[in-house]
Amino acid sequence: MSSNLISVRNPHSVLAALERRPADVVSVQVSAGGGDEAWKRVADLARKHKVPVHAASAERPGGANDRGRREFRPDYSKEAGRTSFNEAKVQPIESVSAEDLFRDARERAGGKGIWLALDSLTDPHNVGAIFRIAGFFGIEGILMTSERSSPLTGTVYDVSCGGVETVPHTEQVNLQRAFEIAKEEGMWILGTSEHAKESYLTLERDRPWLVVIGNEEKGMRRLTAEACDVTVSVPPLGDVTSLNASVATGVLISRLTSLS
Repeated sequence: MSSNLISVRNPHSVLAALERRPADVVSVQVSAGGGDEAWKRVADLARKHKVPVHAASAERPGGANDRGRREFRPDYSKEAGRTSFNEAKVQPIESVSAEDLFRDARERAGGKGIWLALDSLTDPHNVGAIFRIAGFFGIEGILMTSERSSPLTGTVYDVSCGGVETVPHTEQVNLQRAFEIAKEEGMWILGTSEHAKESYLTLERDRPWLVVIGNEEKGMRRLTAEACDVTVSVPPLGDVTSLNASVATGVLISRLTSLS
């Protein structure tokens, strides 16, 4: 058992963990009043799986995250005008190998599966939102860089609303090697850049795509960009000329999944 437990405070994320890997949920804390309906469901399911459920005292949420930095994450339950501290302690979900993530890509989703690659995303809110998008749209898996990237902190679990539990991921030091594995499985690498001349509206869902999302400020790294078979942009229609990483991901994935 890992000593680096994740504190998860979104009841929907906790429910997803209890439903998919209850043995990895170490404990649940619920306010003395029982919390809202979602937390009551958490407590009931935890007891069903013999996970310890404790009464929690009210306190201001927030604390040290997985790398020791202070962060504030809003609790998802309010009672009588005060904040109640509800959370679960959960084992980190295990990553899979790149080989397993991309295996049989030509056959999955009728040969039209979609995967995501996150190239050095550092904002845990973006990473969590992308996992939520991936879970909503049925993305096959997510490739992440293991260095210069946000780890899967409690914030990522909370924002993903269960996406971390439902979408497999792999963490790799060398994206280029992972891209080679993906291409060996018949996948095409689709890069994204605000400077690309080709619009995302020209895309067809006629092959397995690995969609690459670059760093929030710098975009894709040079070697990543060079590995892409196609690179597209999301052209603005108004005066605001850019989207953040998770919103751009949602736009691209919504477009691709709408195509037959």
